[in-house]
Amino acid sequence: MKIGFTARALVSACALGAAGLLALAPASASAHPGHDPDPPRGPRATPPPALLYRSGTQVRPHADAPALPRLSARSWLVADAGSGEVLAAHEAHRPLPPASTLKTLFALTVLPTLPAGVPHTVRPEELAGIGPGSSLVGVAAGRTYRVADLWRGVFLSSGNDAVRVLAALNGGWRATAARMQEKARALGALDTRVLSPDGYDTPGQVSSAYDLAVFGRAGLRNADFARYCGTAEALFPGAGGPPYGIRNTNRLLTGADGVARYPGAIGVKNGYTTEAGNTLVAAARRGGRTLVVTVLNPRAGGGHAVYEEASALLDWGFGAAGRVEPVGSLDGRRARPGPGPSAVPVVAAAPPERRVGWAEACAIAGAAGMGAGAVSLVTRGRTE
Repeated sequence: MKIGFTARALVSACALGAAGLLALAPASASAHPGHDPDPPRGPRATPPPALLYRSGTQVRPHADAPALPRLSARSWLVADAGSGEVLAAHEAHRPLPPASTLKTLFALTVLPTLPAGVPHTVRPEELAGIGPGSSLVGVAAGRTYRVADLWRGVFLSSGNDAVRVLAALNGGWRATAARMQEKARALGALDTRVLSPDGYDTPGQVSSAYDLAVFGRAGLRNADFARYCGTAEALFPGAGGPPYGIRNTNRLLTGADGVARYPGAIGVKNGYTTEAGNTLVAAARRGGRTLVVTVLNPRAGGGHAVYEEASALLDWGFGAAGRVEPVGSLDGRRARPGPGPSAVPVVAAAPPERRVGWAEACAIAGAAGMGAGAVSLVTRGRTE
């Protein structure tokens, strides 16, 4: 991953493919659209939560368990998304800057309040305050977008401009941060401190491998979240021109930029800032089993190391099924939430979203004169 600005991939409207245009749907049959369901009950027996607070690597292998891969990340965790069992972890509760992986908590908090089909004309003041070098999807003042368009901008392009507009619709920047803080507490994610809802570097803003895995797991149980985070490519409305293609920056999902697509990958969210380094919450499904991993700030191997180490953890986790005892649970802290700031409730209501099919999207793009030469240039810099 390069520091500074890079060009988004060239994407033709109709070359996106039906499977990757507006939605890939990895959500499980138990997920319910439009709301955030209660997390599942934890496993029948797990070790005391204090085990995950110990320094170093925590794993309880059987004699036939595969060896853990060698990793350079400052913190990491691998868990079964179904049961919540943590299979292994390293510095699970170490507070670290999360970068754009914090957008998982933003989505968990805001998705239920804003119906996807609501149109909104962006006001200039809603784009004020975006940090220098932020990743952008290309939201323009005066342009009308559906809420679903903005969510694709958040999940695929990690657009801080889209986050700003959605936060404005949710009651404002500070109110959204406060609601995110309360949501984290409700999920038992007590390491997280929210100051900038987009994940932009802000002194004092932290999360942990444990908390981010909690957010990723909760997100996968919400059909809207799962659909957005599992979408590889989509069209985004142009500012005064035709729609253009955007591609998910999670390379385990797309197989872009020299990173191999992980078999069974279904999301969730990557990130990068100067302070956080590369961060990733990733999930994959194999043989009816779903794993979620968090990798924070690898210190060796370059910009792709976060994907390589996440892939190695997923491989290990699938291979370790039934061969390790859990070292904790992603449900383990829900019974004892600690103190934190109060939230400001905000409610919105509107009609449901109308989804556009592949044939209709191609017709729209063709009518706009968008052919094989259509180009999307989206900046990605300090944050992703």
